[in-house]
Amino acid sequence: MGCFKKILQIIVLALALIGFISIGGKDWIVDLYNKYMDNSKEAVMERASKVGDFSQISEEYSIDKAASAFGYQGVLAEHEASGQKMIIVDTAKKPVITESDFKNGTVDAKLQDFLKKFKYQSIQVEDFTITKQGTMKAYNQEVPYVRFTAKINKLPIGQVGGIISAVDSGKNDSKMLISLNENKKYSQLITDEFFKKVK
Repeated sequence: MGCFKKILQIIVLALALIGFISIGGKDWIVDLYNKYMDNSKEAVMERASKVGDFSQISEEYSIDKAASAFGYQGVLAEHEASGQKMIIVDTAKKPVITESDFKNGTVDAKLQDFLKKFKYQSIQVEDFTITKQGTMKAYNQEVPYVRFTAKINKLPIGQVGGIISAVDSGKNDSKMLISLNENKKYSQLITDEFFKKVK
């Protein structure tokens, strides 16, 4: 009797699935998937517009990804000729670092604490060293940054160099700006040209 009951359940499930597909269920699922996984240039730029205005950036740069996760919104851009990556993370009400951390000297400690969270993850950052501090233009402001070198384990690029910056964009609202490339290929000029066009 138990075997007959399972066969009957399978038949009912199969008929329900056939009915769902016949009334357009498959198209509905495909449309829903495409809506959330759309990687067209227009869809990426629409999601990126929540983080900033990228309409003035040069054609040398491409916005590759824009996504939201865990209360953060992020944009990944690339300088096509050099492969240098620029990342903007809107940390909303949970800032990792702020502009005041650069002024009061706590940026190194905060970044080290942040990197410890990745210690047992699939990507590990080691030998993180701040080599220089400076300022650059981003979001119509002069913002501080720190230049760094680091070793990234479990990735083929290994040693990287770049900058990390923060822009305070309102009360308890901050954006973290990151630019990086292989250590010997990093260019501050490429970073400056990209971020000064982001509004």
